[in-house]
Amino acid sequence: MNAKKLGLQRSLTSDLGRVDARPIGEGDYDELPELDEAMLARAIVRRGGRPVSANPRKLISIRLPVDVIEQWRATGPGWQTRMAERLSGAP
Repeated sequence: MNAKKLGLQRSLTSDLGRVDARPIGEGDYDELPELDEAMLARAIVRRGGRPVSANPRKLISIRLPVDVIEQWRATGPGWQTRMAERLSGAP
């Protein structure tokens, strides 16, 4: 084996076993502050995902002629939104 190749090999193993096996010492958490009511009052809960829409969409299936779909797609990105606006009569 070439000595240079040894340095390039990456290990896919985890060190979690070694981390779990490490004993927790008496002073390991001394620098962490105690949680109090003021800290909890400043906490913010952030929820992921999209915001709730005022006008939610519903998924349906509709069969359209291929030429109609191609014409709408040829108008560029956002063609589905423009099609929905035309169908709903929105300006």
